[in-house]
Amino acid sequence: MEWPDRRQRCPWADPKNERYVRYHDEEWGVPVHEDGKLFEMLILESFQAGLSWACILNKREAFRRAFAGFDLERVCAYGEAEVEALMADPGIVRNRRKIRAAVANARVFRQIQAERGSFSAYLWGWTSGQVVYERGKSASPLSDAISRDLKRRGMSFVGSTIVYAYLQAVGVIYSHEPGCFLARQAGPERGAGEEDV
Repeated sequence: MEWPDRRQRCPWADPKNERYVRYHDEEWGVPVHEDGKLFEMLILESFQAGLSWACILNKREAFRRAFAGFDLERVCAYGEAEVEALMADPGIVRNRRKIRAAVANARVFRQIQAERGSFSAYLWGWTSGQVVYERGKSASPLSDAISRDLKRRGMSFVGSTIVYAYLQAVGVIYSHEPGCFLARQAGPERGAGEEDV
């Protein structure tokens, strides 16, 4: 594939979608430790279930508006009126189960913050703060373990495949492919038996 800037990228990056290219170049795989961004990406990834990431990315600004700039406290306070308003919002994915899950997941996210000091501490604790380098997977023992724990805590739309994509998005797992200008040499990989949660 020929890129105007002559930089080769992962095959999934769509050169016709500028948002997608920026996301690939500037966000995907960059380690995130800020809870606000971790919350945003968790909501977006949960809405992506069964859909393309391009679909969610193209609606990202509408999701930001709909979910109060991903303000955790405001989303935790959403009730039936807000759910109905979101169901009437043509800018987002209007799926009642996913909308309800986003609100419930926000409340669990806040509980984890209270328990661990931050959601970042919880998430990165699974790898002792280390980035996992691996490619060619859609799930792993690590995503299996985190998925099980989040479900146990009451989250939904957090199956292992969604969690794996989330871990890639926020840089816990680094998966830029060979030939991509952002590809790095693989570092030590960790298994699910090494989690710290």
